[in-house]
Amino acid sequence: MRYAYYPGCSAHSTARDMHESADAVARLLGIDLVEMKGWSCCGATSAHQTDRVMAASLPAANLLLAKEMGLDTVVTCAACYSRMKTANHEITSSADMRAAVADAVGQPYDGSVKVRHFVEILLEDFGIDKLRKRFKKSLNGLKVASYYGCLLVRPGNVTHFDDPENPTSLDRLVTAMGGESIDWPHKVECCGGGLNLTRTDVAVKLSSSIVEMAAASGADCIAVACPMCQASLDLRQKDIDAATGKKHHMPVLYITQLLGLCLGIPEKELGLSRLMVSPAGVLKALQPASSHQV
Repeated sequence: MRYAYYPGCSAHSTARDMHESADAVARLLGIDLVEMKGWSCCGATSAHQTDRVMAASLPAANLLLAKEMGLDTVVTCAACYSRMKTANHEITSSADMRAAVADAVGQPYDGSVKVRHFVEILLEDFGIDKLRKRFKKSLNGLKVASYYGCLLVRPGNVTHFDDPENPTSLDRLVTAMGGESIDWPHKVECCGGGLNLTRTDVAVKLSSSIVEMAAASGADCIAVACPMCQASLDLRQKDIDAATGKKHHMPVLYITQLLGLCLGIPEKELGLSRLMVSPAGVLKALQPASSHQV
């Protein structure tokens, strides 16, 4: 299994733990993530608010690199995933947009390069049964709130990533690791990640409702697949405490960090030391995997 890997800007800055854990999991499982040479910013949350053509052209420039490699594109960041999927959708849906993008990037692009999230690769290409057989440790009933946020699942006609209202992809991975994937109502609520710098007050309000609901639902930790969500829920927890007058201690881990732990990958390779809220409770729950684990 070989893919054109687009790390995105956050993988080398605020979300190095996401990048490191995904890379460690991929290497262990024999998934070849070939980083695109010369990749550039996809535009994330800023470009599509200012210039629609630029918002499609920035991802297209990177997808052309994957096309030259003859490989599907794989991303670990939900924001990058959203922008690339949206660009493909708009380019294939509109001849005018296709022409404008071709003019902007200097060559035609037809929107044909397939964009996959790393979670999709694990579930669809590697397979959950094979994955389960590789686990050396179990979450041993740890209660996990799988949090999808906005960008993986919406809009459903663009991303085609699971059910936009009740997705289960992360939950299936949690269950395979021996954890208890809790049923909770905030799995696709917005965390306000796009407002973290411009309207911190709104971001804190939205994030606090998610952390509080996870706690009220009995979660021991939250699993995410988006660096903006992780920052909102982990980095902002002190701000949430100040705003609510409550004390929270909810670990927020990337799903790849949980997978890495269960695969027996050393903690230092998974970026756990970069988490603001200690994952000590998660680490304490780990037990040797059972052959009867489901």
